[in-house]
Amino acid sequence: MVFSSTVFLLLFLPLVAILYYLCPRKGRNVVLLLASLLFYGWGEPKYILIMLFSTVFDYCNGLGIGYFRRHNREWGAKAVLILSVVGNLGILGFFKYTDFAIANINSLLSQGIPALGLALPIGISFYTFQTMSYTIDVYRGQVASQRNIVDFAAYVTLFPQLIAGPIVQYKTVEHQLHARQENWLEASRGMQRFVIGLGKKVLIANQAGAIWETISAMPQPSALTAWLGAIAFTFQIYFDFSGYSDMAIGLGHLFGFTFLENFRYPYESRSVTEFWRRWHISLGTWFREYVYIPLGGNRKGMARQILNLAIVWFLTGLWHGASWNFVLWGVYYAVLLIAEKTFLLRWLERIPRVFGHIYTCLCFVMGWVLFAITDFAQLGAYVSHMFTARFADGTALYLLRSNAVLLVLALIGSTTLPVKAWEKLSGRVSEGAAVALRTVGVTVILLLSIAFLVGDSYNPFLYFRF
Repeated sequence: MVFSSTVFLLLFLPLVAILYYLCPRKGRNVVLLLASLLFYGWGEPKYILIMLFSTVFDYCNGLGIGYFRRHNREWGAKAVLILSVVGNLGILGFFKYTDFAIANINSLLSQGIPALGLALPIGISFYTFQTMSYTIDVYRGQVASQRNIVDFAAYVTLFPQLIAGPIVQYKTVEHQLHARQENWLEASRGMQRFVIGLGKKVLIANQAGAIWETISAMPQPSALTAWLGAIAFTFQIYFDFSGYSDMAIGLGHLFGFTFLENFRYPYESRSVTEFWRRWHISLGTWFREYVYIPLGGNRKGMARQILNLAIVWFLTGLWHGASWNFVLWGVYYAVLLIAEKTFLLRWLERIPRVFGHIYTCLCFVMGWVLFAITDFAQLGAYVSHMFTARFADGTALYLLRSNAVLLVLALIGSTTLPVKAWEKLSGRVSEGAAVALRTVGVTVILLLSIAFLVGDSYNPFLYFRF
């Protein structure tokens, strides 16, 4: 089940919300757990067992670490932590990378090992990182072992963020699992945030994605057409993933949870370093806390910092998918970030800010091309088309005219301009008028989104495959 579906919007969410608020407070985590299992099992019922195994596995690991810590047996706590890390990575690696490894072995050694044909369980990359961070934080003494398995299972399976993030660390919601205070004001704000995210996904991301699908299938696009396709995918992935994050955060508020922000207008960045502080913040935070800093971070000299950045970005690329283009994408950003750390940031600080922004835009647009096309031959061909001598043709001009309004809206919507405009407008009218305007605006977005969902079959979520 996906958020941007009529089944979820008109049936699942209203029923779950009603049951949740009718249920006594002590039973609300049970409602969330059962609803989350239904939500996940709607599309992949057989993979519920894998998620439940991960949940029970790390629930027991957390108890084990706590037990050994109470008895001053550090070796035991460390052994359980190693078991947790190896077990989690083993599960993730088996389902996500086994066929990738077999294909590469066959290619390198001219073997004929048959692929297992494993389907990737939806959300496994997200919930595996969540459960693994829990045991690491228990080992570090940052959180206590959770003794209530229902509360822990509700955290792992919580449907607002289960299948495409953001990655919610246990320590950020530990208190909320048993002591959150739901109220109608927060629930209302949450649903408004949800509807805005839905609009970003359905009204912009899906439409931009259709442009990208059309252009990426062209055998010989002109340079302008190829760049238009790259820009369309740039908007698609931002509004798709940030829209999903908005919906997840909004649903969290509906059920009394406060999830940390996952995007802060990354396309306004003036360096690649700044871009990655604003994009998919939960993933960047995870890798910083559990990989980069344990490796030494920037505390052991420039050479070691460069090595640590290279390792983190190789793993970040590989985390996104079992394909070499994702590794190349990670290496691409590693090179850019290392260049900025060593000399480029100092140069960017001396030039007008607009040039830093242009440089960053070019970097992430090219990066999304590497991300979008998994086949190296197709990737090379597409990049060559972006720099071909045939700059424009009738197709490019037609696509620009046909999608000009969408592209302008996407450009404006990816910046802080709408927020600033709303703040200025709401400051000039009464509080009641501001509430009425916001309500009307959110209602229009909701109705338009439902209308588009009913009439449009193109409705992918890009991050489901990770």
